Amino acid sequence: MNTLAAVRSAWRALRANLLRSLLTMLGIIIGVAAVITMIAVGQGATDRVQEYMKVLGSNIMLVLPGGANTGGVRQGAQTAQGLTEDDATAIALEVPEVQVAAPSSRATVQAVYGNSNWSTPVFGATNDYLEARDWPLESGRLFEAAEQQGAAKVALIGSTVARELFGDQDPIDQVVRLRSVPVTIVGVLSSKGQNSWGSDQDDIMIVPISTFRNRLQGGTAGRIKRVATISVKVRDGADMKVAEENITELLRQRFRVQPGADEPFRIRNLTEMLQTQEASSRTMTMLLSAVAGISLVIGGIGIMNIMLVSVTERTREIGLRMAVGARGRDILSQFLIEAVTLSLVGGAVGVLLGAAATWAVGEFAGWKVSMTLDSVLLAAGFAAFVGVFFGYYPAHKASRLLPIEALRHE
Repeated sequence: MNTLAAVRSAWRALRANLLRSLLTMLGIIIGVAAVITMIAVGQGATDRVQEYMKVLGSNIMLVLPGGANTGGVRQGAQTAQGLTEDDATAIALEVPEVQVAAPSSRATVQAVYGNSNWSTPVFGATNDYLEARDWPLESGRLFEAAEQQGAAKVALIGSTVARELFGDQDPIDQVVRLRSVPVTIVGVLSSKGQNSWGSDQDDIMIVPISTFRNRLQGGTAGRIKRVATISVKVRDGADMKVAEENITELLRQRFRVQPGADEPFRIRNLTEMLQTQEASSRTMTMLLSAVAGISLVIGGIGIMNIMLVSVTERTREIGLRMAVGARGRDILSQFLIEAVTLSLVGGAVGVLLGAAATWAVGEFAGWKVSMTLDSVLLAAGFAAFVGVFFGYYPAHKASRLLPIEALRHE
C-alpha cells in the first residue's frame, strides 16, 4: 500500500463515522483557535508597548520636582519647584551616560490666527527636547542659537495645531498670537499620534524656553531659570540604571541633600516602565497560550481514545488485509494517517475559527491584535504533532495484531 492509497483509505474510514470524527476533532479545533487568539492578543499588546516606546523616544528619563514640605506636611508631587536650566546643563555635562538633558516648562495657552483659535499646550524648550524625544520636523527649521538665547518670538507646532489653525494653508512664516504675544511659526513637527495615556501628542506648540519664561510667563532676564521637567536621553549602549544613579547623586550634591533625607526631585525611567509592561504582556501571553494548549492535549487524548475504538471495531478488517499481503507497516501508516488527518483537519478549522475570534476581539473589544503567520504555523504544527504522538500507540497496536487472531475476532 503506497502513501496515496493509505490516505484514501484513512479518509474513507473517517467519512464513514463523520459525526464521531467531528466530535473527536472538537478538542483540536478549540485548542488551535484558542492558541492563535491568545498569541494574537498578546502580540498586539506587545506591539502597542513598542509603539509607545517609539513614540516616546528611546532611553528616556524624566527628572521632576518632588514634593514640598509645608508645616511638616509633605505636599503632592511637583510642588517643590527646585529644578533649573543649570541643573539640566550640569546633567548633560557631568553624567557621561547622558546624550542630552532638555529642560522644559508647560502651560495651556489660547492660540489665535485670524478668525481661528485653538487652546493648546505650549512648551518652553530647546532643540535638545526634540532630540531627546526623537521628534523630527516635517517642514521648516529648528530654533537658531540666537533665538534660544534672546527670547525670540518663534514657535514650532504639531500637526494637530497646524490643522486646526491653518487648515490646508502652509503655516510656515505665519504669525500666531499667544497671550497677545505674536510668534512666527518656523517649523512643523512630524506626527506622533497618541501616547500611552491617550493624549494627542501632536496638539503642541514649542517656543524657546527663554521666550516662554520672559514673554509668556512675564519673567525677567535676571530671574532664576526654573523649569518643570528635564527630559534626559541616555546614550545608546549605556546602562539606564547607572545613568539614573549618577543623575541622582549629582542632583543630591547640587541640592545639598543630607544623607538619609528625602530628595526634592523624582526620576521616572519611562523606558524601563514600558519594558516591564512589555515583559508582563509576554509572560501573560505565554501563560494563556499554555492554558489554551491544554485543550490540544485533551483533543489528542480524544484522538487516541477514538483510534483505539476504531482498531477494536476493525480488527477483522485488519486481519483480512494482512491475510492478503498487507504488512505491519502498512497497517501502522493507515491508522497513523487517520490520526494525523483528524488533527490537521481540526487544525485547519481551528485556524479559521481563531482568525474569526481574533477579528472579533479587535473589532468589538477594541483591543489591538496581531495575528502572524508564525502563530498559525505553530498552532498547526503542534496539532499535527498531537496527531502523531497520540495516534502512534493505537496504530502500533493495530500493526502488531496476528492475522489469524484478528480474523477470529468477534
